[in-house]
Amino acid sequence: MNCWIVLQKRTKNTTYETRRLIEAAGIGSTVVYHPSVDIIVSRKDRTSIRVKNKTVQLPDVVIPRTGSGTGYFGFAMLRHLEQLGVPVINSSWAIEATKDKLYAAQVFAQKGIDTPKTILVKSPVSPSLVAREIGFPAVVKIMAGSYGKGVYKVETKSHFQDFIEFAHGIKSDEAIIVQEYVGTRPGEDLRVFVVGGQALGAMRRKSRDGSFKANITRGGEGEAYPLTTDLAELAVSAAEALGLDVAGVDLLFTDDGYTVCECNSAPGFEGFERATGIDIARAIIDYARTRIK
Repeated sequence: MNCWIVLQKRTKNTTYETRRLIEAAGIGSTVVYHPSVDIIVSRKDRTSIRVKNKTVQLPDVVIPRTGSGTGYFGFAMLRHLEQLGVPVINSSWAIEATKDKLYAAQVFAQKGIDTPKTILVKSPVSPSLVAREIGFPAVVKIMAGSYGKGVYKVETKSHFQDFIEFAHGIKSDEAIIVQEYVGTRPGEDLRVFVVGGQALGAMRRKSRDGSFKANITRGGEGEAYPLTTDLAELAVSAAEALGLDVAGVDLLFTDDGYTVCECNSAPGFEGFERATGIDIARAIIDYARTRIK
């Protein structure tokens, strides 16, 4: 299988997820970085794509690992491969839909999937609107954050006003959304891994430093959590709503069950594999093989 694992940039150390995917894919897998690719659009030559200035054979399947960091060139590259008939897991559309947290919330609401109430903050900001519609404390997010970055909890109306003035002072055109704070179990959430329309398992994450964010990448601890039918169905529904073949679905505890916080299109799985013993890399590669034409 000629499998491309697409990354945004070369880093000093290969990430755990990339190493595991290469191991699972075996001979024929290749790590491809955005800057090394040249896209050639031609009506006559429908297979034109160059890597490191050399024309190469099209891959059998592509697994992007760029997630919310995918920029214009990344999307152009993935769309080009899709137009050439190469299966891309996840698709460019699904990655872009997931990257836009407001759009994702709109999709969840339209599909009847429970998710925290959300407002897009626009200038001039109205703290009174947020107080009336969301209440405080509230969660403030930049539109394309990941790994818990760009997510903040504001406790009061005045705190919110100060935060927005500070944020817009740094980057005046930054799009910001405000979400209802779900505080049933502060500092805890669930990550469910979905591959090919199936929920593989669940992990409970818990903050160890008193933060309301439980991400493993910022020091949270994880442990296996029972995957009930209700939990699996909710996670699969959220992934399918955004067109995600591979998804890390984050859910919050509520008084009567769970609510979908967000989905991730290139979720890390080091902590998940360690906590649950589930071979996520193998599951992704096995699914990718089913998509090869």
